[in-house]
Amino acid sequence: MPIEGEQRGAITPPNPEDDLVAVFHDGIIGAVAGFVGTVSMTVVLGIGQLLGVFDLTTFASIAELGGLDVLFDESLMPYLGYLVFLAGGMTTWPLIFAAIERFLPGTSLPKRGVSFGTVMWTGFVIAFVDVLPPNPATTQIALYAGFTLLAHWIYGYGLGWVFDYSLERDFFA
Repeated sequence: MPIEGEQRGAITPPNPEDDLVAVFHDGIIGAVAGFVGTVSMTVVLGIGQLLGVFDLTTFASIAELGGLDVLFDESLMPYLGYLVFLAGGMTTWPLIFAAIERFLPGTSLPKRGVSFGTVMWTGFVIAFVDVLPPNPATTQIALYAGFTLLAHWIYGYGLGWVFDYSLERDFFA
């Protein structure tokens, strides 16, 4: 269901210069939205680390997955992994959100972002389950699931909020 005032699908005569500017504009907005969401998410995950239910050093696995452990010192892996995580949060996920947001539940872009975050969380909660100790207590599992879900909701809300905020403004006029 489109948001009131949206003009989707309007056909205008092609203009390559305008199209290039629009792609650049939308890319910048997506990157800013992803940055806001990822940084907000990191704050929640950091609180989870303070409570012992998440470990930010597990981002090292992302760097290792990309083969960066061959090129860089092992002590840099958590930082490099976080940079890869941040880059994905600023590029891939905003692009996917922009492509599918109209099909997500929610009456506004921030609410659709929360729906998007919930879907993303299902992969994250499984991929990073190694942060839990062997045979974790039910409380640890619940806190891990709760903090990571909250972090993804905040990511999605921030992502949607920045997209929504940018709809009403022309930053490059």
